Amino acid sequence: MSKRIGPQDSELIAQYRNGSEAAFDHLVDRYQSKVFTTIYLIVKDQAVAEDLLQDVFVKVVQTIHSDRYSEEGKFQPWLMRIAHNLAIDYFRKAKRYPTILMEDGSNIFNSLQFAESSIEDLRVREETLEMVKKLIEELPEAQKEVLVMRHYLDMSFQEIADQTGVSINTALGRMRYALIHLRKKMKQLNFAYDKIFYPK
Repeated sequence: MSKRIGPQDSELIAQYRNGSEAAFDHLVDRYQSKVFTTIYLIVKDQAVAEDLLQDVFVKVVQTIHSDRYSEEGKFQPWLMRIAHNLAIDYFRKAKRYPTILMEDGSNIFNSLQFAESSIEDLRVREETLEMVKKLIEELPEAQKEVLVMRHYLDMSFQEIADQTGVSINTALGRMRYALIHLRKKMKQLNFAYDKIFYPK
């Protein structure tokens, strides 16, 4: 592994805290390509990735200026977590129906058999979507992350493994436990569901 040329990240952050905008520009130059690539691999849209890239560094500035930055010596992993989380949040906030599959391969919402022409049914469908999102938000972070990446972002398990830095088996295991926990939560709420599909 080659040594980084130039001042350490911690030195640049200290200089930035002392008023050096050039120090922050150095950090941006050092990491913007890696941050952009990380975001783009998730969102698969250049314009969105460019917007989120700016949001990442805005959040970095806000955190440093508010004296909430405490990742001395770990700036890069912290920065990449921000990028990763903002990209995932982009999809959580998007008005998209999840494609969580049932045992027969159908979408969870299709099994509820809403009438397309009924405004009341559409309202119930939207409320159901929000309930599922809420249940997903309550999952442990690692399980929630894999479920969102797989079922909302349509990423392969290889892509998930590469993006999260774990093995494919670990990614599969997290998905399995996410579905187990989600099914239990749905059952507790007397949700209309069949057995949820477990990916092989």
